[in-house]
Amino acid sequence: MHRPSLTIERRGLADGDAVRLIAALDDDLDERYPEFAANFFSLTPAEVEPGHGAFVLAYVDGVAVGCGAVRSLGGGDAEIKRMYVAPGNRRLGVGRAVLDALFAEATALGASRVVLETGVRLPGALALYRRAGFEVIPCFGEYAEAPLSLCMARGL
Repeated sequence: MHRPSLTIERRGLADGDAVRLIAALDDDLDERYPEFAANFFSLTPAEVEPGHGAFVLAYVDGVAVGCGAVRSLGGGDAEIKRMYVAPGNRRLGVGRAVLDALFAEATALGASRVVLETGVRLPGALALYRRAGFEVIPCFGEYAEAPLSLCMARGL
């Protein structure tokens, strides 16, 4: 029986695999959250440059199937953004591998805590984050008044 190989690689937002996975993530979120202004897609290439953050891709047997980003917020916090695993690759440890890579990147940025925003209609993501030690916090920044958002944090 073939055991798939899982690798995580740092890439830029303009990488072809990154563009494809982010488009799939955006489509999925638009379908789950059709309400006006319910989705928060803001992430710039500068925010994931070395010293500011990171964007990683997860590959299973050489095929990009997942992604995630972390950006420094200052004050000891880093924010996880753009987490996604293609539907056929969920529940295989890809999301946790991406999270672990982002934890390492956040630590390298000097963060002592990671925060994130996710949607209330994403039970798989919520379960992943809870298993990884995240706890619900009051929503912050652009998410503070977003009724479909749930914010979480965990120490590093």
